[in-house]
Amino acid sequence: MSERSHGLGRLITGVAWAVLLLGLWLWGRGITDVNLSSPTTGDAAAVGRPLEVDLPAAHKPVKAAKPQRIDVTALRIQAPVVARGLDGGGAIDPPPYGQAGVVGWYGAGARPGERGTSLFVGHVDTESRPAVFFHLSESKPGDKVRVVRDDASVVEFTVDDVQVFGRESFDPHKAYGQHRSDRAELRLITCGGTFDKASRTYTANVVVSAYLTGVDEAPKRAG
Repeated sequence: MSERSHGLGRLITGVAWAVLLLGLWLWGRGITDVNLSSPTTGDAAAVGRPLEVDLPAAHKPVKAAKPQRIDVTALRIQAPVVARGLDGGGAIDPPPYGQAGVVGWYGAGARPGERGTSLFVGHVDTESRPAVFFHLSESKPGDKVRVVRDDASVVEFTVDDVQVFGRESFDPHKAYGQHRSDRAELRLITCGGTFDKASRTYTANVVVSAYLTGVDEAPKRAG
């Protein structure tokens, strides 16, 4: 994506993350099997989508473990993961701008690999440079997301959907609800759309959805 489209050199305030709060109630209400057929507000991420991609079968959910690192080769993302909670305003608290290369995981939600939806957030840019999810809107179905976990296993997810949700029409059901209730799923989220100078926030959120398709088990110790 171009410097202009991503707003390189513009500061994203904490308000830009407030919309993420709208999804938190989903984990307590078991909303699943979401229909994503209705339109959303789109930017470059939505052009030409959906692509005709032969997606692999889902892998059954596995035992929970905390994420330590996330790698998306197609998007040049290789980053450590830190657990995050809620900020003083009740929104998911992303890593500070001094850690713009770090991905935040909503620690009170599902752990990647277990049944449910695991949520990851990251900045798109800072005042002076691209951040960890600068290329997120370039994601497409079929991309692989690998998460290294604290039990030394690696869970691999396959992207099956990319949505751009405008703030005025944001639907938490579609953004955070499981696409299928029997799967382990993952969301990667950052700011998108255009930058509103008046409010100093972006006008949308990019939401990349993926589901578990493979597991590299932790090596067993001898003896």
